Amino acid sequence: MRRTTGTYRSRAVALAAIAALGAGLLSGCADDGDSDTNKSGSGGGGGSSKTKIIMGLFGTMGFKEAGLYDEYMKLHPEIKIEQTVIERNENYYPQLLNHLSTGSGLADVQGIEVANIAEVVQTQADKFVDLSKTEGVKKENWLDWKWQQGITKDGKAVGLATDIGPMAICYRKDLFQKAGLPTDREKVAQLWAGDWNKYLDAGKEYMKKAPKGTAFVDSAGGVFNAVVAGNAERYYNKSGKIIYKDSPAVKDAWKIATSAATGKMTAKLQQFQKSWDQGYANGQFATVSCPPWMLGYIQSKAGDKAKDQWDVAAAPKPGNWGGTFLGVPQAGKNKEEATKLVAWLTAPEQQAKLFKERGSWPSAQASYSLPDVKDAKHPYFADAPIGSIFTAAAKGIPVQVLGAKDQIINQNLVDIGLLQVDQQGKSPDAGWKAATKTIDNALDQ
Repeated sequence: MRRTTGTYRSRAVALAAIAALGAGLLSGCADDGDSDTNKSGSGGGGGSSKTKIIMGLFGTMGFKEAGLYDEYMKLHPEIKIEQTVIERNENYYPQLLNHLSTGSGLADVQGIEVANIAEVVQTQADKFVDLSKTEGVKKENWLDWKWQQGITKDGKAVGLATDIGPMAICYRKDLFQKAGLPTDREKVAQLWAGDWNKYLDAGKEYMKKAPKGTAFVDSAGGVFNAVVAGNAERYYNKSGKIIYKDSPAVKDAWKIATSAATGKMTAKLQQFQKSWDQGYANGQFATVSCPPWMLGYIQSKAGDKAKDQWDVAAAPKPGNWGGTFLGVPQAGKNKEEATKLVAWLTAPEQQAKLFKERGSWPSAQASYSLPDVKDAKHPYFADAPIGSIFTAAAKGIPVQVLGAKDQIINQNLVDIGLLQVDQQGKSPDAGWKAATKTIDNALDQ
């Protein structure tokens, strides 16, 4: 049975959890919209009808909440935008594949999770409009690695990227100080600059004088995801072959993550579970790998008492966690108008607005020079200059090879293998064997 990994599921969960906050740089849940007809007339008296564009989305993308739909409809009074939302991608994506296979039931615009974009590009490209030919779409506006994720081998743009998740390290200054480590974000970043093994070294130093009841990092799974996310080849190679068992990136990430677990540096938590939330509230761990969308989550769970105690420093190496795309199905009823809307929603100016209002980091590098992104600071995290920190991380992320079954492989490495090592005290070898056995069964290998 197909499930969504905690890694890829987490973006929607995190954003949903902080809906009530509603402030800048925080994210919330999207409301379900109508999905009836694609024309809405003014009725009677020969009034003109509007073209209805249906956005079929999952989780939270924030376009509606950021006011982008309203803005577009003011610019284009002949257009009416509505959205349907399925909260969980593991429910949304199978339905999307089914609708694509039958050519019916599709929205004018469909969201695509980064975990699924490779499979869509490789197997469903003929079902989508080529957005690279849409007026206003310029390849150079996007980060090259992100543009490439939605492109077929012959150059067709199946989807245009909205947000990404460049990672930093969020850390507790008060806990660092008590453990005798530096607290200035520049000096903290220097502790582990360029090498995740140095991050472990910092963890060893932290644990020598760790405040009672605290650990250096939240979880082995979180460490693994952060390390593996900075590599070009992880689970697949460029020819499309599954290589995770022999992948240097996976082996390195596994070794570092299990070293954190066996070295008793983790709080033995599982991300996006209640115990993890309580870990924030109780100050149980000093560091966590964090993309921009997680900042609001941390704020909501750690609460006012931890304001200015959390800060943000550059990660040892750039990596990406999260991101979505918008595609226009060939079977849609209003393809021309839908492609125009997608081009507008993913333009640098709109991506900057989405970041300002919802905390979604832009995939459009052209937005990084705009004030809302470039000058961004986060008041909860001691006014950390997140604009410059995440811009540098985003630009350093390699062009990653994505595979159709990345999700299954990652889920089982983290939720089966590493969880056994971290929480059950199993050896790294035993955890690896348990994970690979489950993966092989899932992939029928």
